[in-house]
Amino acid sequence: MKPLSKSDYVIGLECPGHLWMKYHDKENIPPQPAGVLKRFEQGILVGQLAKKLFPPGIDIPDRDYLKNLEKTKELLPKQKILFEAAIQVDNLYARADILIPIDKNQWDIIEVKSSSKVDKNKHYPDLAFQRYVYEKAGLKIRKCILMHLNNEYVRRGDINVTELFIQENLTSEIEKIMVEVPENIASLWNIINSKTFPNTAEKNYCTAPKECLIKEKCWGFLPEHHVFHLYNGRKNRELFDEGVHALVDVPEERLSNEQQAIQLNCAKDGKTHVDKQQITTFLENLDKVQCHLDFETCSFAIPQFEGTRPYQRLPFQFSLHIVPGKHVEYLHDGKDDPRPAFLVALKKMLPDSGDIIVYSQGFESSILKELARDFPEYKVWVDSVLKRIVDLRVPFSKFWYYNRVQKGSASIKKVLPALIGKGYEGLDIADGDCASIAYMDMTYGKMTAEQKVKTRKDLLKYCQRDTEAMVWIVEKLRELVQ
Repeated sequence: MKPLSKSDYVIGLECPGHLWMKYHDKENIPPQPAGVLKRFEQGILVGQLAKKLFPPGIDIPDRDYLKNLEKTKELLPKQKILFEAAIQVDNLYARADILIPIDKNQWDIIEVKSSSKVDKNKHYPDLAFQRYVYEKAGLKIRKCILMHLNNEYVRRGDINVTELFIQENLTSEIEKIMVEVPENIASLWNIINSKTFPNTAEKNYCTAPKECLIKEKCWGFLPEHHVFHLYNGRKNRELFDEGVHALVDVPEERLSNEQQAIQLNCAKDGKTHVDKQQITTFLENLDKVQCHLDFETCSFAIPQFEGTRPYQRLPFQFSLHIVPGKHVEYLHDGKDDPRPAFLVALKKMLPDSGDIIVYSQGFESSILKELARDFPEYKVWVDSVLKRIVDLRVPFSKFWYYNRVQKGSASIKKVLPALIGKGYEGLDIADGDCASIAYMDMTYGKMTAEQKVKTRKDLLKYCQRDTEAMVWIVEKLRELVQ
């Protein structure tokens, strides 16, 4: 049986079912979402850049598992800085991103992450497992260090690798959880050696249906409208543990807010809730000229452009429906920073008056504020735009309209089919993550000319659907209250 690696260890602590499937049913694990795969790609680039901080380091080829082990064994006695040094002991396998010799008896482990902060639930176990395996093999570990991106770093000229990264000494924190490592390993081996899948839900490994690869395998027994859909429900797990799985079975006395009461009624009678008075007031406050606006953004772990930060959201596209009857759009073309041309186009195409309707105000507003910060010559204009923004999500987050098809959600992806009867079907790009990845692949990847033409069309269709959807939603709300 293959050894337990540090990635398997972390996966097992988070989802034992996922770990079991890696050993027994790997072919049925769904593929990682495109957004996760893109983060993996950027993580590799971050790891390569981090090595520049240790120029004498020796890179050990890691594609060949056995050669990696042999090369590490050969190099350890030479007391060199090693990248990807691998050790296997007692069917446990760990590979450190950076292993630094301190003296003949001590080493520091540096784990490089492409995140911009420490994740206690993932990074602590990762480092603890590495330390456990290395010490079990006879090495003495002095420090456990996590190196991650500095989200306050601003690129000025060439990348300053020293300023780009932050090194956090987590040795004392790791020391506190070292006692748990052998216990966890024993528990995970019991799961791996089991002949049956460990039901993650029934055994309390996760307290709610999380968005993970094997969610359906663990939680597929729940009814379509289940207790975890309860809006802002802090006691959903408590209800589940009491045997309340279906939303219709939730006792009324256990509800904690008005939205939950609306949800329960809709679940029981199958009817749609419409608060005509509140919706009418919302609609009456809208200007006759309405600008329905949506942005798409991308981000880079390693800042690509002057004045940008790690993972800063860079707007590259917008769609604008101006009621009545006009649609304009912009999609950046070129490998340069998309923001300057984006701002020029937006200022030119956006009318000087009328409400600017967005869906989930926080996103567009925060992007505009960042643009005003980085391009201060636009600050006065941006401030005037911000004052005109109206959030179309409000009638749905406040449950003035609710259809049980929404399953407790006020996102436009749930509201549109519930209210209009159609959504994003038929589009090759159908969500923001896919749009961001498609733009990056189109602009910086290795697409053919034909693929680029198609991707550009797909991006325009998707962003247009977002603003088109907002127009449809307002029109439908007017019909409901007339």
